[in-house]
Amino acid sequence: MNSSFRSRLGSALAYRDFRFLWVATACQSTGFGMDNVALGWLVYELTGDPFMVGVTAGLRMIPLFLLGIVSGAVADRVDRRVLLRIVTLTGAINMFILGSLLVSGINSVWMVIAMATLIGVSFSFLLTLRQAYTYDIVGPNNSLNGLSMLQIASQGGAVFGSLIAGFLIESIGVGWQFVVVGGTYFLSVLVLLGARESGQSASQEKSSILSNLVGYVSLLKDYPILFTLMCLAATTEIFGFTHMSLVPVFTKDVLGVGAGALGVLTAIRQLGGFLGLAALALLGDYRGKGKLMFAITICFGLGQILFFAVDGVVFFAFVLLLVNACAMAVDTLYKTLMQENVPNRDRGRAMGGWVLSIGTAPIGHLGIGAIAGSFGAPVALLFNGVVLASAGVVTSLSLGKVRRLP
Repeated sequence: MNSSFRSRLGSALAYRDFRFLWVATACQSTGFGMDNVALGWLVYELTGDPFMVGVTAGLRMIPLFLLGIVSGAVADRVDRRVLLRIVTLTGAINMFILGSLLVSGINSVWMVIAMATLIGVSFSFLLTLRQAYTYDIVGPNNSLNGLSMLQIASQGGAVFGSLIAGFLIESIGVGWQFVVVGGTYFLSVLVLLGARESGQSASQEKSSILSNLVGYVSLLKDYPILFTLMCLAATTEIFGFTHMSLVPVFTKDVLGVGAGALGVLTAIRQLGGFLGLAALALLGDYRGKGKLMFAITICFGLGQILFFAVDGVVFFAFVLLLVNACAMAVDTLYKTLMQENVPNRDRGRAMGGWVLSIGTAPIGHLGIGAIAGSFGAPVALLFNGVVLASAGVVTSLSLGKVRRLP
């Protein structure tokens, strides 16, 4: 690997505080990867119902929709670095509580769903703060690289967490695994203490939270392209990212394998995201992000269609790798374009808008869960793939201004 390649791939890592944020993200994401495997597996074990897996995933995402705008308004008011520590600590406490309840033998599916929803509250703030703080540190010229590298840390941690999740479920039980997840969140808080500055691009203009909330209407009116990007992100979330909730169902019912294999397949899914993000990071300050965004969205949909033809674990793993490379790449492009197309003082609210967009996932989770329950997981993924690929083609042709975004 030559020096030019390393420089393009990790230019954001030249910033000291970003390195602390990167490591903290990797720690927290290790726990998130473990949590992702355990939650779907636990609910399916308790209910045997694919629809309930979709319900759980959907309810966990509801706080993102309800609190997306609020998290953005708060993020534009406070020191994002400090609040990020507090929110991550809250997530650690929630994980410790869930693990303790399960270890104590309290394993009602509705208790699990309630705790998952509560964890989603802290996650809605964490996502907004982390994306905006990355831009604060690295600035506009390194924003695509910084957000890609941040997501690489997230994917890398999730790969590791997913790999050990199946082993932990089978060796120490799902309850103790959630206790371990809480430990990874707490370690993330300790690492975040090393970040010293608010960031070179942090806005010095601070309005009240109420003013920021009211200002959302003016922001969307003055910058309609932000609303367009939010709608595109929501469409991708509903018909794209919701495929993840069916991985446990596909693993058990279609492929006929257990928790250990689910952990490996989830790690492969995360690895696909890692590869997509690495490719994006290498592009640097790429000019032509709008066209690239639409192209990847279409590929995302076509990849999901391939799930219908899956006839074995190896092919499933390959498709999972491809689909998630597209998923993580297009998601990072949404976040980058949203922050690049609003004033600096409004970037927190822009990221709150992104969180609101991905908070529409419950619609997709409930829909895909219902289709899978009636017709099977392959048909559900085929339907979503056709809709997403078609939407990508239509919007690419009709939204010329977005397509031409640099």
